[in-house]
Amino acid sequence: MFLRGEKMKNAVKKEVLKFETVFLRDDDVLVIIDQTLLPNEEKNLELTEQKDIWDAIYKLQVRGAPAIGVAAAFAAYLASKEITEEDFNSFYPEFKKKLDYINSSRPTAVNLSWALERMEKCALVNKDKPLDEIRAILRKEAIEIREEDIAVCRKIGEYGAELLSDGMGILTHCNAGALATVKYGTALAGIYVSMENGATDIRVYCDETRPLLQGARLSAFELVSAGADTTVICDNMASSIMKKGLIDIIFVGCDRVAANGDAANKIGTSGLAIIARHYGLPFYVCCPTSTIDIETKTGDDIHIEQRKPEEVTEMWYERRMAPKEAKVYNPAFDVTDNSLITGIITEFGILRPPYDEAIKRIMDEKNDRR
Repeated sequence: MFLRGEKMKNAVKKEVLKFETVFLRDDDVLVIIDQTLLPNEEKNLELTEQKDIWDAIYKLQVRGAPAIGVAAAFAAYLASKEITEEDFNSFYPEFKKKLDYINSSRPTAVNLSWALERMEKCALVNKDKPLDEIRAILRKEAIEIREEDIAVCRKIGEYGAELLSDGMGILTHCNAGALATVKYGTALAGIYVSMENGATDIRVYCDETRPLLQGARLSAFELVSAGADTTVICDNMASSIMKKGLIDIIFVGCDRVAANGDAANKIGTSGLAIIARHYGLPFYVCCPTSTIDIETKTGDDIHIEQRKPEEVTEMWYERRMAPKEAKVYNPAFDVTDNSLITGIITEFGILRPPYDEAIKRIMDEKNDRR
């Protein structure tokens, strides 16, 4: 077993993560890791223009709900620098147009709109100040959003680590690790915190996650980089390894949680939850409270992004893998019913059913702390 409780808090922690996903340089250049090139090439993109940032979000060069939110916050600040108007009444409509443009890049991840709304409110609260001062305040706000993401993911990791012990087998889907946030991640955060605090025998199984292979390319990349015992499986092998007793717990991330606890995550997550229920395995959704959308009542109300058919038929192959005449259905996400979720791990603790009550309580507590 590894350290827990006060002993864990006081322990000397071993750094296992060697990179951060998104940051703003001192010269106001947004730097992101181009995740479309991983694991074969590690390359940073240097962005300043709104179109380039929009493309980076849409093309999944930066991806994962929290990382998208942080990138969007920096995009909002950089957008404010492009506007040449000299008074707030002229500045604000142009600023709002640019926020709406960035928001159109990925409709399902609530962190995108959450971060942009926060930046908009920041501008409005300070509307009586000179525009140069407003821009400086927006820059500071974006940096705070980034730093908060690191702290929030660390807390999610601490709660997740309480569910783990040496010798356990963990299954995860897609990538909800450090590459999906600034650092630590959500679904993988518990693994990294456990490793920092002495865990040496945790086995992680990564679903490849068709069609974009975020599990095989990204989760496996960062887990191996951190020194974790990592095994990649095809998505349709999950039931097989559960039946063999290789899995003790499932951790997944999330792009939006409805007020009733239904959770939208990468396509295939819902099926994984159904299989886990069959084998009696705990299934946890890991997400910051910024991913909880109390205005969305149930999963039926979550807009599911439809992606290009080429992602299924051509992206990873030298030859086309399906007849041109065949239609392609390519939703980016599915919704896991709250009845299949054992717990939702947030920065404020682990929520348990009934989720409508637990979510209302935790969001009220969050608002009270403000």
